[in-house]
Amino acid sequence: WGSQCFLRSAKMRPLVLHGHERPLTWVQYNRDGDLLFTCAKDNEPQVWSTATGERLGTYSGHKGAINHLDVNFTCQLMLTASADNSARLWDVRLGEEMFRWTADAPFRSVNFSIGDGLILAATDNKFGFPAAVRVYSLGDQSNLSNEPLKMYSSLHKGNITATRWTDLNTKFITVGEDGYIRKWDVETGKLLMEDNSHTGAIKSFQPNESDTLLVTSSSDQSAKLFDIKTLRPLKTYRAYRPVNAACLSPTRNHVIVGGGQDAKDVTTSARAAGKFEAYLFDVIHEEPIGTVKGHFGPINALAFSPSGNGYTSGGEDGTVRIHHFDKSYFDLC
Repeated sequence: WGSQCFLRSAKMRPLVLHGHERPLTWVQYNRDGDLLFTCAKDNEPQVWSTATGERLGTYSGHKGAINHLDVNFTCQLMLTASADNSARLWDVRLGEEMFRWTADAPFRSVNFSIGDGLILAATDNKFGFPAAVRVYSLGDQSNLSNEPLKMYSSLHKGNITATRWTDLNTKFITVGEDGYIRKWDVETGKLLMEDNSHTGAIKSFQPNESDTLLVTSSSDQSAKLFDIKTLRPLKTYRAYRPVNAACLSPTRNHVIVGGGQDAKDVTTSARAAGKFEAYLFDVIHEEPIGTVKGHFGPINALAFSPSGNGYTSGGEDGTVRIHHFDKSYFDLC
């Protein structure tokens, strides 16, 4: 790999953001790419300028770790999923909570539908309640209800780690601790297709811009590329360490993969021992073409900028690193 790792010696100097006190769980750009939203195992999601790294705002109110967030198409609304047994809707600009959904277990994942009329939310298998996916109405924001329109449970053994809408809000995809990826009909809850080619828990997944492909990340030390229509696995990216996050470039045939050995399992103080680098792979050839070091613990979250000119990583070390690719990246690619 060493001869191909052009990013290892590149002089990229990321913006390092120190706003969170605990490990990161998710990072997400808005559609224009000028704002970055982050959440962590502390209880305050934050928003940053991607140009300067300045913290622009904090969303206060949750009483537990934030497992996930989603920002809508217009960047006016944000959803958060928390271990305090609530999912919340926020006014992005004002920083105010607009509504709170509650359940008997922690919320793990949230997702706006196309058009923002519905939201999808996954809750954990905890306190004797099975993991479930809930569909809530968001149509009339002045009259929202805590009662879900639909609720489906026992979709996976163990927890559902992530869920998203697909096929124009008619279906949804789930991944779980059992290593399965599944597609469901939203009206009936019928299982339409599944794949279990991962041999470990699937930590998360992210689709491409056109919602035709998605990439998963797994504790089996790999990320996989899937066709969304068929859930057929197309490519495998072997990282040789547990993979917590992966994302596809919107402009090039590249995928970034990150993870690392759990800090509790690392027996030396050297960063290299835990394999905490982010790896850049060629999507088609499945070959690594670069690495980026920086975090002092596993990478938990990754997102490509909408322009494809950089990416952001969030780590177990509590830092967020905004990377802008330098000339060597564009010369080679």
